[in-house]
Amino acid sequence: MKTYIFEAETEQDEDGRWGAAVPALPGCATWGYTKQEALETLRDAAQAYMQDMIEAGDAIPTKGVEVVERLVVSVIV
Repeated sequence: MKTYIFEAETEQDEDGRWGAAVPALPGCATWGYTKQEALETLRDAAQAYMQDMIEAGDAIPTKGVEVVERLVVSVIV
C-alpha cells in the first residue's frame, strides 16, 4: 500500500468561503465555508482523482507529491 502526500493550496474568497486545490492534480479543487471543510473535501476529491488515474493507467504525478510506502496516519491541526 502506498500513501500519496500532496501539497495543497488554500485561499479565502471575498465572500468568506475557502478554496483549496492540489496543484499536482490539474482541476482538483474544492471549496468550503471554513478552511477545514475545504481541506476535507479536497482530500475526498484527490482520492477520487487518484483512483480514476490508476484505473485509466495514467502516470502518477511526481512533482508536489511525496510517496510513502508504509501505513501512516495524517493529522491536521
